[in-house]
Amino acid sequence: MRVVKAMSQTILLLALIIAPCLAIAAEPTFKEGSFATSDGVKMHYLEAGSGNPLVMIPGWSQSAMEFKYQLSGLSSKYHVYALDMRGHGESAKPNHGYRIQRLSADVHEFLVANNLSGVTLAGHSMGCSVIWGYWEQYGSDRLSKLILIDQMPMITSNPAWSPQELENAGSIFDPKSLYDNVNVLAGPDGVKTTEGFVRGMFTKQYPMDAVNWVIQENLKFPREYAARLLFDHATNDWRDVIPMINIPTLVVGGKASLVPWKSQVWIGKQIRGCEDRNLRGDRGWRALHILGEPRQVQPAGERVQRLTGFGRDCVAFPLSVAGFDRDGAEKSKQLFVKVS
Repeated sequence: MRVVKAMSQTILLLALIIAPCLAIAAEPTFKEGSFATSDGVKMHYLEAGSGNPLVMIPGWSQSAMEFKYQLSGLSSKYHVYALDMRGHGESAKPNHGYRIQRLSADVHEFLVANNLSGVTLAGHSMGCSVIWGYWEQYGSDRLSKLILIDQMPMITSNPAWSPQELENAGSIFDPKSLYDNVNVLAGPDGVKTTEGFVRGMFTKQYPMDAVNWVIQENLKFPREYAARLLFDHATNDWRDVIPMINIPTLVVGGKASLVPWKSQVWIGKQIRGCEDRNLRGDRGWRALHILGEPRQVQPAGERVQRLTGFGRDCVAFPLSVAGFDRDGAEKSKQLFVKVS
């Protein structure tokens, strides 16, 4: 089942973040839609533009609306979709299904419901894990390219690992800290914990109103369910799945990100033909948050929103996305952004 309606959005946040010397873009217009999953959950999504399909999957506890700059900036070249995963954003909030494999099934059902094929599937943070779960279940069905943004292969470490295994996995939890974080998130201090987590993704340079908006988007996902999903997310080890990827893939990582950057190098090495791209960005975000900093550039006469530091001839996510052949070759690439 698919329901679509036009939704005109006035994005006041845009005016707060764009530098005064830059012209402000026209108000973006999105379409808002929904579909029902096989287990009866109403899922919400945003879409804009026309052309080859680009489907964007947000990170843990984040919403489709946090892709608003990409939706508006890329709609002149692509048919862009951003999903609210179950429980997140404006999607229904059932008391079941908060596992990566179920979220991956939701994505596949979305592609089927909208009759999409040749899709560029882009995941930010946990969205990468959803993609890896999709690949494990469905392979390249309906897909043409992948974009993996800032997610380690395994969040929770094994005490028996060697230092090299730990570096490759990029783990930031051990078993105790995982349970500690999940329990506090599900408890009475869950909101306060979320606020601290989100603020840690940004430096003091980033406007406080924008950070507060991100926090409110995160809190649309009930904390009890968020804790449940975090536990599942943090205990999935994707190191055996990633080497199976055999379609063009862009790997995006940051050398000062909260996600250990060497784990992103490891991911790139597992995907045949992956190249390195090293770029800089220092505009107020520690993690590679999908909001980044909106800025208007005009590569080849087109106006798009981009993350600071993604140059015009790079194949970076917000700028060219599906055009991995921008420099004449269709192959996997790896991009690193140094955030200082």
